[in-house]
Amino acid sequence: MFNAGDKVLIVACEDDPRAVGKTGRVLDEVPPGPLTNGRWTVDRIGILIAPVLVHAHEIRKVSG
Repeated sequence: MFNAGDKVLIVACEDDPRAVGKTGRVLDEVPPGPLTNGRWTVDRIGILIAPVLVHAHEIRKVSG
């Protein structure tokens, strides 16, 4: 389970493979539902990478 603002490492990303290996912040304040097909929204990945949708198994919480 993730919370809005959690810093996460993207370990896989079907939405945009360029995001793999980068960190970002979870935007969702509630668990994802059918609209996003159960995927979390991660933002602040990089200047050239838009927010991505990822499954829970594609991200890991990191400290900080």
